[in-house]
Parts: sequence; C-alpha cells; structure tokens
Amino acid sequence: MIDARFVHAWKDLAAHAAEPNAFVESWFLRPALEQFEPEGCAQLFTLWDDECLCGLMPVAARPRYGRWPMPHVQNWLHHNAFLGTPLVRAGYEYRFWQAYFERMDSYPGQALFAHLNGLTLGGALANALEQVCHSQKRRCGLVHRSERAFLERGLSPDAYFEAAVRGKKRKELRRQKNRLSEEGALAFARDCGTNGLTEWTHEFLALEQRGWKGGNRSAFATADGTRTLFSEWPSGAAAAGKLERLDLRLNGRPLAMLVNFLCPPGSFSFKTAFDEDYARFSPGVLLQIENLGLLDRTDIAWCDSCAAEGHPMIDSLWMGRRAVGRYSVAIGGSGRRVIFGAFLAAELAKSAPRANEHPFHAGEGE
Repeated sequence: MIDARFVHAWKDLAAHAAEPNAFVESWFLRPALEQFEPEGCAQLFTLWDDECLCGLMPVAARPRYGRWPMPHVQNWLHHNAFLGTPLVRAGYEYRFWQAYFERMDSYPGQALFAHLNGLTLGGALANALEQVCHSQKRRCGLVHRSERAFLERGLSPDAYFEAAVRGKKRKELRRQKNRLSEEGALAFARDCGTNGLTEWTHEFLALEQRGWKGGNRSAFATADGTRTLFSEWPSGAAAAGKLERLDLRLNGRPLAMLVNFLCPPGSFSFKTAFDEDYARFSPGVLLQIENLGLLDRTDIAWCDSCAAEGHPMIDSLWMGRRAVGRYSVAIGGSGRRVIFGAFLAAELAKSAPRANEHPFHAGEGE
C-alpha cells in the first residue's frame, strides 16, 4: 500500500540513492503507474532494512520478448521514462540484486527469465548486478548497448561551448542569434520555482503540438493521458524542488522551451520543444547553449540528455556519452535455465557487432 509513510520513505531513498533516477522517484512514477497500469499489473519490488526503505524498482510480467513468445519479468518502463536504473540506497546495491533474484527464483510465475532495461553501464547498480550474477554463477548477458549525449561538469559554460563546437559553427550560431534579435525583444529565462507553472506548461504543450510531434501524434497533448501526465510531472518535480525550466521568447512568444529534472548530483534533460516557424534561427540550439549554465551549479555534476543515440543536435553540443544497456538474467529452476540459456546464446549470437564491443556474459558453472 502506497500511503504517506511509504512516500516519505521513498523520498528519503531517492535522497540517498547510489544512482539518481528521476523516473523512479515518487512524483514521477506514481502518476505514470496510475495512468498506464490502472489495473495494477505493474508492482513495486522493495528492499527494506527494518523500517528503512533501501531499494525500489517497478516490475511487470510480459508474455512476449520482442517478436518471441518468451514470457519474462522486467523492470517496468514507459515511453517517457528514459532510464530504468532502480533506486537503491548507497551501500545496498549488492543486497538489492540478491534479494530480487531470490524473489524471482522462488516466485517466477510464468516467467522464463528476468529482463532489466535501461541500466547505466558502468554505474553502481549495473556493476553490482554483474558481480551478483558472477558470484551466484547465474547466467546473465548484456543483450543491448547504446550511447547518448551526456554533459559533465569540469569547464565553465563558455569554455565548454568553445571546446565542443568548432569556430565556424559558433560564428554561425552568433549570427543566427543576432538576426533573431532583430525580429524583436529576445529573452532567455530560467526558473526553478512554481510561479506561472500552469500557464508555462500549457504553452509547452501547445508549442510541441504545433510541431512535428503533433503531426505524427507523439506530442503530449495528442492524448488525454499523456497531457495529464505532463501537467502532473512538472508540478510534482517543482514541489520536490527538482524542476528547472528554460525558455527562449521573442516579444513574449515562446520559441523554445526545455524541462530539466534536477536530482543532485545528477540531472535529466526531460523534454524540449521549439517553434518550427523559426527553425532558420535554430532556437532549440540557442536554448541548449543557455542550458550549459548547468555547468555553473555546484550541486549538479552531470546531465543525462535522455536523447536518442546519435541525436544530431545534442550530440553536436555535448561531448560526453552515457552508455545504457539491457540485461537478460536466468531465474527459477533448472528447466527454466536450460530454456533461457539456449535463448540467450541465440540472442547474443545475433547481436549487432557494436553491441558486443563491451560484452558481459556470466554463465552457470563458471
């Protein structure tokens, strides 16, 4: 039961997590579960130490794995949750996976294996997962790997911009900004509070809907459910002190808008939208240049772009890369493990060459 006491423990867990993840915090995950899993098919796996919540991960059973009829259990994600790393209190990473696999071994249901999607490769939780599987001789494979743009503190915003963007491109962006300024009053704004948040959210939804996402029906405003969520998420983040919103306006009209979630020592660049009528001025890029102001914050060491791999705009501005991967892991008794072992071997054999540049595979009996 998710009551006030549980939510308080959840917030404390997020504040002491080994790896921050906005998408598993209470203000983000609870509305998503209510919207996408109203019948309660997804559940929360939790680890407690007496009355201290030490780990939390949403999980759900799935009847198919891609095109294969392979029932499995996996950490629950949706299209707007860009990281699947569970919230685990620092120091409990190893115990969390031990407890999770003990549970899955004892109560696998119809699942033939466990799948873990969207873990930060090289992070504390992925490392602990690999260690637990190795120590338990539990078959486990990294079945997919991707990289996305990642911003890391170390340089000032101006120095970072000069290091990341070649001189000719910087000159072109300055020219575009100057030309845009000739159109009227140009203003950048950054706000971490709640003042005017409802109106700002409506402006974002309208701006996104007018663009290509509205055309292909992937904008938040396209469906009532996602529209409601985009109203709840910023307000929930703001109430938790974790919202940052930026915008670029011309004569008061929004040309580009950006939502960041701040989860010290990290942050997540959640959603952005821009006015395509002004695309020739690159308003989205100009706003991202302002977003480099994150580098001046002493409490934020990094920002995850949450962008697709190879995104042309953000990849050209952010020099770092975050590797994210998917693992498949054996659970249950010997029969399940034999079936899974054959399936995993076939999947790894068919993996693209790049997916195996940094392979991990723990096998039973090793």
